[in-house]
Amino acid sequence: MRYLLLLTIVSLVVFASCRKNTANSAPTLKFKSVNTTQLHQQELIHFTLAFTDGPGNLLDSVYVEEKVPNCPTSNLSGYFPVPAFPTSKNQKGDVVVTFGYNVSGYTSLSPQCQENDTAVFRFAIRDVNKNTSDTVSSPPIILYYQ
Repeated sequence: MRYLLLLTIVSLVVFASCRKNTANSAPTLKFKSVNTTQLHQQELIHFTLAFTDGPGNLLDSVYVEEKVPNCPTSNLSGYFPVPAFPTSKNQKGDVVVTFGYNVSGYTSLSPQCQENDTAVFRFAIRDVNKNTSDTVSSPPIILYYQ
């Protein structure tokens, strides 16, 4: 009987220590789609990302990094706002990040080295507790010079 009680207590302690603390869980992010992989002047590009967030405390921006291996001056990075959305626990949804190629009203993307750029865009989100999602990447995107 004494061993059974000891085994039960040990089992409860092990079970309690294995439970995930959802209050500090990092959000998740997955790349879903992009409307084009070839961007010309006066066009918009829309990246759709799927997210999940257990605590429901995401910030209202997404980190974006543009990587252009052959033209380092084209690289863009920073936090960009996303439209406000209601938050709730165990939230799932999509975030759309939009840029324009010389389109008024949008953050502009354009080749900087006098030739076509082939860029990969990387994205991450974080919550108010500074938990950050894994980084997800787009397929290569061609930004046409002319």
